[in-house]
Amino acid sequence: MADLNVLNPHPPEFDRFLYAFVGEDRKGYAVTVLSTLAQLGLDPWKETAELVMLGHDAAQARLGTLLARFEDVPALASDHGRIARDLSQLLPEGRTSGSLKRAASTVPDGHPGKSRAIWTVLTIIILLFQMFMVGGSGSGE
Repeated sequence: MADLNVLNPHPPEFDRFLYAFVGEDRKGYAVTVLSTLAQLGLDPWKETAELVMLGHDAAQARLGTLLARFEDVPALASDHGRIARDLSQLLPEGRTSGSLKRAASTVPDGHPGKSRAIWTVLTIIILLFQMFMVGGSGSGE
C-alpha cells in the first residue's frame, strides 16, 4: 500500500500547535506559530519536534525565548511569557518517536529527500511530455 504521507510528510499531531494563533502583526494580520518560527529562520516542524523532546517546562522556556525575539507582533513584547505558556499546552503529549523521527527527516540536510526526488522526476516527465506534444504538432505540413 502506498505511503499516505508522501504529499504531507509532517506529523499531523503538530498541527494544533503550529496553526495556533500567536497574535496580530502590525498590519492586523493573524500570525501563527508556524509563521513565527519560519520568520525566525527555523524549520517549524523540526523546532516543534525539539520542543516536544524537551518536555513541558523546558519547551515553555524555549518558546518564550523564541517569541521574545519575534518583533512583528507587538503584543509579544510584554506578554511573550503568558503566550508561550498557553502555546506550550498545545504541544503533543509524550515522546512519539515515530512522528519526531519523521519530522526531523523532513529537514533539508543537503541531500534531497524522497518527496523532493519524486517532485523532481514528475517535473521532468511533464516537461518531456510538453516538449513531445509541441514538437509533434508543428511538423504535420
